[in-house]
Amino acid sequence: MNQSFNASLGVDGVGRLLRYIVVRGLLIIPTILILYTLVFILLRVIPGNPILSALGTHYVPPEILEEKMHRLGLDKPLIYQYFDYLWNILHGDFGESMVIEGRSISRDLAYRIPATVELTIAGFTVSVLLGVATGALAAVKRGSKTDYAMRIYGIVAYTLFIPWLGSLLILLFSVYLGWLPSGGRLDPSISLDRITGIYTLDALLTGNMEAFINAVKHLILPSLTLGIVLSGPYTRLVRSNLSDILQADFIRAYRARGLAERKVLWYALKNAMIPVVTYMGLQFAILLGGAVLTETTFSWPGLGSYLFEKIQYRDYSAIEGTIMVFAFIVGIVSLIVDVIYALIDPRIRY
Repeated sequence: MNQSFNASLGVDGVGRLLRYIVVRGLLIIPTILILYTLVFILLRVIPGNPILSALGTHYVPPEILEEKMHRLGLDKPLIYQYFDYLWNILHGDFGESMVIEGRSISRDLAYRIPATVELTIAGFTVSVLLGVATGALAAVKRGSKTDYAMRIYGIVAYTLFIPWLGSLLILLFSVYLGWLPSGGRLDPSISLDRITGIYTLDALLTGNMEAFINAVKHLILPSLTLGIVLSGPYTRLVRSNLSDILQADFIRAYRARGLAERKVLWYALKNAMIPVVTYMGLQFAILLGGAVLTETTFSWPGLGSYLFEKIQYRDYSAIEGTIMVFAFIVGIVSLIVDVIYALIDPRIRY
């Protein structure tokens, strides 16, 4: 494998890798188109009218309804609506909200994306730390009560319903103990200059430690909720891999040479983390899906809560735009994971 990897550093190997990246990148396009088509059809099939939903009434004078339908292009044949919106998307225009007249969807998405990225990174970090710690503990204590407890944790954690767990944490840490805020990203009394939209990063960049501490407090409960639920697969994966590696011949050789048990476990854990690292990229899509429920539970102003809000009002343009952004982000992350696969195992490129 080392020889293959070294050979891949040559001109021919780099060319194959670049072709592989281009092909995988191009596959993102049909994926987004298929998802857009499904969402477009589903929104039109479901009974209801977005204008009536936005106005909150079942009766609107026919002439007013007709005028609004014409202004939003909803009176056009479906095939024209499909390609009109797709053409606008290709030019970077996500259109205007059907609920709030003149409201730019692109501006809303640009404002919301950093919040989702911040929550996703924090939840991802918590899930990995919890999963690796519990999985390693189960493998080291294999066959003991601790092992069984960690295995049960891995199963139960992944089956927890995010709104239920989030509400439980809010009830405990916000209502009873009063330690942490129950929702939002920042207290209204705290001022912060927006640079990247990621509040913890913006606070550090501007040296605003008060805002940083406050932003971290708001981030703890939603990231902990998301992290706990998504740590279950890591627990089982790390336990399984580490248990096998601890029985391997090279581990016995390390111990036979008198190497400290702490170092032996460290070497074993590094080897056990190889499949875990590759799984991390695949977990990102699940993180985004979990973020929808987490954001609505904690009133977190990200893409998830935005999508939930627009679904309630049947805002076609906003829903389609948000779904396409989700698909694009997942596609890019999947591409990065595939490139890592190709670097680890050059056979994937052929």
